[in-house]
Amino acid sequence: MTQTASSGIEELRTRFGGQVLGPDDARYDEARKVWNADIDRRPAVIARCQSAADVQAAVLYATEHALEISVRGGAHSMSGAAVVDDGLMIDVSGLKAITVSPSSKRALVGGGATLAELDAATQAHGLAVPAGAISHTGVAGLTLGGGMGWLTRKHGLSLDNLESVQIVTADGELRRAAGDENPELFWAVRGGGGNFGVVTEFEFRLHEVGPIVQYGLQFWGLDEGADVLRLARDLIPALPREFNVVIGCVSAPPAPFVPEELRGQPGYALIVVGVTSPEAHEEVLATIRETLPPLFEVATPMPYTELQKSIDEGNAWGFHCYDKGSYLEDLSDEAIQVITEQWPLRRSPLSNTLFYRLDEAYSEVGEDDTAFGGGRSPRYAVFIVAICPTPELLDHDRAWVRSFWEALRPHAIGIGGYVNAMAESEDARVRATYGPKYERLARIKAIYDPGNVFHRNANIRPAS
Repeated sequence: MTQTASSGIEELRTRFGGQVLGPDDARYDEARKVWNADIDRRPAVIARCQSAADVQAAVLYATEHALEISVRGGAHSMSGAAVVDDGLMIDVSGLKAITVSPSSKRALVGGGATLAELDAATQAHGLAVPAGAISHTGVAGLTLGGGMGWLTRKHGLSLDNLESVQIVTADGELRRAAGDENPELFWAVRGGGGNFGVVTEFEFRLHEVGPIVQYGLQFWGLDEGADVLRLARDLIPALPREFNVVIGCVSAPPAPFVPEELRGQPGYALIVVGVTSPEAHEEVLATIRETLPPLFEVATPMPYTELQKSIDEGNAWGFHCYDKGSYLEDLSDEAIQVITEQWPLRRSPLSNTLFYRLDEAYSEVGEDDTAFGGGRSPRYAVFIVAICPTPELLDHDRAWVRSFWEALRPHAIGIGGYVNAMAESEDARVRATYGPKYERLARIKAIYDPGNVFHRNANIRPAS
């Protein structure tokens, strides 16, 4: 396969406006790197696209030469889906153009943009797209699978705010998908991941956010874990949608506001973000403080763009990573017991477990309005994440993630999960995630990708 690719690489260059790299090119090793350092793969060809036409040329080249395709945007996939051994890596990270229309509250966003780039462009007008919480994440992968973050309770998922996409399908055609054009394809890309093609442009609805939001972090030790989780269980669902609280099983950061003796110590945190007044934010922090005094806390107004970067350092490029996730209907006493038993067993100080509350705007979208792989009833999304400085440490914490997930499974909503939190996307879990939607997705897949060209994902197999 590599020989076939190498013999035709000049052919691709003649019809390609961007850069085409092979294993002998000087920039090849840098271009094949992805966020997760545990992934080390060598594509036969890397096509660094500069236009939708380049994407079309790359897809056609791969299908003509029977090359397996991977698609790289932000390269943030935990599974390393962005890069493939001996195949063609379609790199769309050069498609970064962002156009914001403040009057219509719409944004056109290139398929290679990162959240940091999107946030900078929209916040220049006091607007935002609901998105994830790590700024170097790619817009495309995040949105196609869901898009959870600080604004989910107020404005829903990233995909809930899509108006249209431009997408190159497996036949090399560039199509517009929206409510009024290719509506079934538009339904499928809102949650179906990268199964249906390469999105070169997104059109988002925007919301007034910031530029300043309210931020608070309160931290407790390991021995208070059950009390923290019970407090969160009672407090968070009752908060208005202007608030979002992420529950974190984390290590105290090495920050100036953390007492020196607590830095690096494992414990539990509530990160309270309010798109509201300082006074309303302080009322919530005071309620928590009076109920269960934290070991330390910090509260401050913060630019929304900085909030979006607030956990970047602990999730930087170059760590060895693995994750599994699930959904919990509630933080039951039984689930809390599992959490407090399992969380202290991790070894890397960067490994963590996060709980995102999904309700309010998230639950106002109909179950079948999009292809999103998760029910819309109120729930918690659970992210059990190993982040390790060395592969040896990952060996232990990968086993910890799997053990934690298995222990929590009896209390979870089925075996499915959030497709953006699947380092391993086994067929049974993918089918369970989509439930009754899977068959509809498979029929749409058969129309736009009957050969399953785009399969390096939480794969939906085309209906026969």
